[in-house]
Amino acid sequence: MWFFVALVVGAGLVGIAWWLSKRNISLKWYDWLIGIAGLLLLMFTIQNVLEAVEERVTKAPMMLLLVTGLPALILLAIAWQLAVRRARGAKA
Repeated sequence: MWFFVALVVGAGLVGIAWWLSKRNISLKWYDWLIGIAGLLLLMFTIQNVLEAVEERVTKAPMMLLLVTGLPALILLAIAWQLAVRRARGAKA
C-alpha cells in the first residue's frame, strides 16, 4: 500500500513543480521544507489514525488528530500562504 501512496505523492510533487514552473512561480527552499514536513506529518497522522481505528481504540485516533494532524495542517497552510503572498507581491 505504501508503494502506491509514495507513487501518488511523488506524482503530485512532480505535478506541483511542473505547474509552478509553467506559471513562473518560484518557491524558496523553506517553502518546500515546510510543505514537505507538513505532508509527511499528515501522512503519519493518517496512517496512525487508520491503524488505531482498525484496532478499535476509542481515544487514540482523536488525540492523534489533535496532536499531529493539526500541526500538519498548520504547516501546510503556512507553506501555501507564503507562496501565495510571494506570488501576489511579484504581480503588484
